[in-house]
Amino acid sequence: MIEVAGLTKRYNDITVVDDVSFAVARGEVLGFLGPNGAGKTTTMRMLTGYMPPTSGTVTIAGYDMQTQSLQARRHIGYLPEGVPLYPEMTVASYLDHMARLRNMTQRADAVARAMDLVHIADRADDQIGKLSKGQRQRVGLAQALLHDPDVLILDEPTVGLDPRQIIEVRELIREVGATRTVILSTHILPEVSMLCNRVVIIKKGRVVAEDTPTALTSRLQGAERIEMRVHQQPADITAIAQLPGVVSVSVEADGLFHIETAAGSELRPTLAALAVQHDWGLLELHKVTLSLEAIFLELTTQEADTSDHTDSDGDVAPIAPSPQDASHEGAA
Repeated sequence: MIEVAGLTKRYNDITVVDDVSFAVARGEVLGFLGPNGAGKTTTMRMLTGYMPPTSGTVTIAGYDMQTQSLQARRHIGYLPEGVPLYPEMTVASYLDHMARLRNMTQRADAVARAMDLVHIADRADDQIGKLSKGQRQRVGLAQALLHDPDVLILDEPTVGLDPRQIIEVRELIREVGATRTVILSTHILPEVSMLCNRVVIIKKGRVVAEDTPTALTSRLQGAERIEMRVHQQPADITAIAQLPGVVSVSVEADGLFHIETAAGSELRPTLAALAVQHDWGLLELHKVTLSLEAIFLELTTQEADTSDHTDSDGDVAPIAPSPQDASHEGAA
């Protein structure tokens, strides 16, 4: 559904997005990650037709975003980080207004369906300005779904929400993403683990990793780590340290062992038998994997500032938009 090839954006001698390529299939939720200034928001703007690339192509549902922009954008539902809402309008009137701007027929049916999808129908006659932030996010998602798009592009959809609202919006994304292609840009890494089938991580405008969270963990982990907790802590840990495949052992005061082993070793059965043999009272034994946070830090550390001029997400932006960019400002 989405194909990105060699996508590049430059402002004079500053390269913000540098030869980015990836593809997303129907029914897949892709997490798009990177530190501030990495080029995430600029990439999102090019994917939605808001901003033209310097080079490279974006294809949505078979349509080229530059040469067939209107056809491509008909397949996209876009939820920007700052949802463009009119606080004086009611939920239903705002959605009807957005449907009118899209030249949609049967607007009433489309508005009702979108409100049902995001569970906001009971607020149809409420003023948007009087809604909670979580409810306003639902309204923003409803406008992205009005025309029943194949592709959803969501930029920081849970930023600023409280924990309960975050859970509600995540469930909504999971529901509406079941039959659609979704790109999700977020700083909340547990959100990616919960929602995304695959992850693209960019640094300084370039893709540094693309895989499932599990596969990224396996690739980066190298040595394997095991934690073992025992009731009766041994005075001498030599028996553990001398096991074939053990690289290092450390122990905390409460009997928690941190054991690093060579890649491919499976020492949990041996450790369990050793604990039973020495009557240590085995309480816990499990393999430790890198968290997505650890993977992210591993791949994006030493991120240098690229400019003093940044947009709301930290991406480099020109001091003034070029005429070409300005002509696309309302595209998405």
